[in-house]
Amino acid sequence: VILETRDALDGQLTPDSRSADAGSVNLNVVHPLTGPVYVNGAEPGDLLEVKILEVEPASWGFTCQIPGFGFLRDVFSEPFLVRWRIADGFADSPDLPRVRIKGAPFPGTIGLAPSRGLMETIGKREKELLDRGGFVLPPEPADAIPGGAIGGEALRTVPPRETAGNVDIKQLCAGTTMLIPVYAQGALFSVGDAHFAQGDGEICGTAIEMQSVFHAQFFVRKGEASRRGQNDVAYYRDTYVQAPEIAVPRRFYATTGTSIEKGGLNQSENATLAARNAMLNMIDHLTERGYSRQQAYAICSVAVDLKISELVDVPNFVVSAVLPLDIFV
Repeated sequence: VILETRDALDGQLTPDSRSADAGSVNLNVVHPLTGPVYVNGAEPGDLLEVKILEVEPASWGFTCQIPGFGFLRDVFSEPFLVRWRIADGFADSPDLPRVRIKGAPFPGTIGLAPSRGLMETIGKREKELLDRGGFVLPPEPADAIPGGAIGGEALRTVPPRETAGNVDIKQLCAGTTMLIPVYAQGALFSVGDAHFAQGDGEICGTAIEMQSVFHAQFFVRKGEASRRGQNDVAYYRDTYVQAPEIAVPRRFYATTGTSIEKGGLNQSENATLAARNAMLNMIDHLTERGYSRQQAYAICSVAVDLKISELVDVPNFVVSAVLPLDIFV
């Protein structure tokens, strides 16, 4: 199959947009997806094998910081926009001087539809989480496609779930094969939200967002999800995601974070706090290289990889933030 995809914000930002425009985007349109594609022979209990053949990038992309959204949304409350030129396998931007990002395009959102029963189960558990004070986006019919009664009960595309969805896994580029459990007749495959490049974590909430042309092959593994008891997506590949010196940078600078608040309070086994501290330390480092804090936040989102370094040395977990130095020119 070959599918054209729109960017995550459905064209609200253009090469002529400015940072202020990122503060007025309509998040109800996230994410416009191409699909659903009915896969003949796919039934609940099967695995859909999705072999990603190619993700053709557009000629431009963007990274934006939207107030109230992103991993460090309490720290970064102002809108910010980076407009990228994409050509010859790299992205650069006048908004981030001296930075050149090697691309490995992939779909940020890719997956299948849930069954009616699974949709109701997900809706119930997310409503319970919302009632407990969790950050959940409930169903919203405004700007939904389709809208009306369906939009009023349908699931939002922001969180990934059992059928994949907005997983934002940068290794899902050309050459990777996904194994997704089928819950609905025909699988009902959809894709969109393409990224030219992304750091593991996508911490500001966006990567290098773009339109794309997505190429894939589908194969149905009959009964395999039921036989394996597989309820979540898996993926594999037999070659490097990128050249080894890019996938595992030969030159890097890394910061770390632990489960200790800046004020000194020790949390117990808190990986989120450790990741937050690692990224705040990386942002401090990037400001020493001459970037503003918002520029640094954007660099972290598109190029810095968060890695769990240890989860056993209680009470403190360690997360590392790894910055490849070859992005600087």
